[in-house]
Amino acid sequence: MTGTPEQQVASLQAHYLPDVGAWLRDALADSAPDINRLLRYHMGWEDAEGSPTPSEGGKALRPLLCLTACELAGGDWRRALPAAAALELVHNFSLVHDDIQDRDVTRRGRETLWSVWGVPAALSGGNAMRVIADRTLAKLESSGLPPAAVMRASAELNQRYLEMIEGQYLDMAFEQRERVTVAEYLDMIGRKTGALFESAMFLGALVANEDPGQAHAFGACGRRIGVAFQVRDDYLGVWGDRAKTLKPLTDIQRKKKSLPLVYLLEAGSEEDRAWLQEAHGDDEVSGPNVKRILLLLDRLGARGYVTRTAEACASEAVALAGALGLPADRQRTLEAIAAYCVQRDR
Repeated sequence: MTGTPEQQVASLQAHYLPDVGAWLRDALADSAPDINRLLRYHMGWEDAEGSPTPSEGGKALRPLLCLTACELAGGDWRRALPAAAALELVHNFSLVHDDIQDRDVTRRGRETLWSVWGVPAALSGGNAMRVIADRTLAKLESSGLPPAAVMRASAELNQRYLEMIEGQYLDMAFEQRERVTVAEYLDMIGRKTGALFESAMFLGALVANEDPGQAHAFGACGRRIGVAFQVRDDYLGVWGDRAKTLKPLTDIQRKKKSLPLVYLLEAGSEEDRAWLQEAHGDDEVSGPNVKRILLLLDRLGARGYVTRTAEACASEAVALAGALGLPADRQRTLEAIAAYCVQRDR
């Protein structure tokens, strides 16, 4: 492939995602009508009245990484489609629950599931999606994967979404703490975001060759890509263009302890930390205080620090990919994905 990292990822999306979308629609079609309506809304396929919508949905990077890993490991990526669809379902299950826990009323430019149908219905929808993910993953056996390998795939996915849930818990717990270190924060996002990226590349490689050692090596690369992706997300949550990110409030307004704020708490003075605690006394940080926090971040060089952290994680992913011994063209594909994750603007 040629072009910018964004163009190369767009090419991969065009190559893989139509088939992933078909698997997702088939997977959700078996759910009860009332639940199905909720899930189709959350996935961006319909509006609240059930009419089709042209919503773009998410980036689907987890299924993309799964299918890419399968192909790079020498396998037929179509055999990994059940795993790719399961990963996207697990990711969306987590988004439904995250929105409830964070009380977010919009996602991707429209109302969240719980804000339309209420918390009980949204919880049921999210839980259903997680069960459907397990059922979808089991269809790897129909792709020709031996039962023992299917069981290994199931154990892997279960372990990683347990890590993902642990990461979400830590993220919420950090909101109640006055101080969080950068090391603690990076460990948390390694769980909350990195774990499912790891599972994506592990599962793709496992389907290709049924070699757990190679699959773990791919998975380690995926985890670092996931951390790089999340650090870039933190950058966009403070300095991104809200017309592109579709987020109505910045992470500063929401008092979210993303990496820029964690860095401020660690690198700032005692006076800075005391003032920040006072500024966080209200439900939402006021406009003047947002400006002052941005000035503090600029004084401390936070923008450059966050960018360098994302780039370092991407470089680690590229180094891990290099150890896989892939042909040069396949290595460049992973390099493009890692670069996209730290350069994207939405």
